[in-house]
Parts: sequence; structure tokens; C-alpha cells
Amino acid sequence: MSTARSSRQQRRIRRDRHGRGLRGPLYPASLPAASSRAEKFDQLVLDALEPIEARWRDQLTKLDVAVDDVPDVRGHAVQAEGVLNDGSVPLSRLVPAGVDRTGLPTRARIVLYRRPLEARAKDPAELADLVHDVLVEQVAGYLGVEPDIIEGE
Repeated sequence: MSTARSSRQQRRIRRDRHGRGLRGPLYPASLPAASSRAEKFDQLVLDALEPIEARWRDQLTKLDVAVDDVPDVRGHAVQAEGVLNDGSVPLSRLVPAGVDRTGLPTRARIVLYRRPLEARAKDPAELADLVHDVLVEQVAGYLGVEPDIIEGE
């Protein structure tokens, strides 16, 4: 036997307090507008890395590229070798291959810091150029060559 109260509780579980129900996403997942800022930045990094990787594929097989939201600026991280700074704010970091705390080997990686890079760009085109320039600088540092050689100039 169903009471009015139990049916109201069941209805409340399925709907919000105004009785409109759960709302779906604003845009379908297949549209670019549905992407978050972080997902758009990740795609921007992949697009900037593609021509570099196409030219230097053999030399970059042991290099990873990662994105982090903000750098850890406590103490030594800002002055560490392999950090590309704008003033006192790190934009990216080249972490050499080594050994982690558990004794396992790690691969070299370039870490791009999303928020500082986005803060320095006025528009998406400028952000794309900045990400490309930072990647070129860090790949050049990893390979030990001049940035002009990486770009093919």
C-alpha cells in the first residue's frame, strides 16, 4: 500500500525541490562549447606539439608532456633548472629523467602550467602562440639545441 508521503519521497528523489527534475547538459558533448577550459587547453597543447613531434619524433620518444593547473612555487621550484619563468612566475618546467621515491625510473617530461599561460594571453590566438613558443623552448632545452632549430628556421 502506497501512502501520499512515500510517493512524495520517491518523487523528490527523482526531481529537484522545484519539481523540474534533473537538467541535462547545456551543450551536447560533441560540440566544442561543451569542453571545459582545461580540456580546451589540453587540446591546444596537443595541437602545438604535433608539428614539433612530427619533425623530431625519433628524439622525443622518451619525453612526456603534461599539463598542470598551477606551479608549486614554494621555495626551490621557481629557481630550479629547467623552469621557464615570466618574471617570478613559472610557465613550464622540464623535469629530467631520473628515479622516483620508490626507486623506479621516470621519463623526462615537460610540464606546462595552464593558469599562468592563460593569464598572459589576451585572446585564444595569442595563447596558442605562447604555448607553441614555450614548447619549442622546452623541447630545445631537452634536446640541447637552439629553439630556432626546433622550429626549422
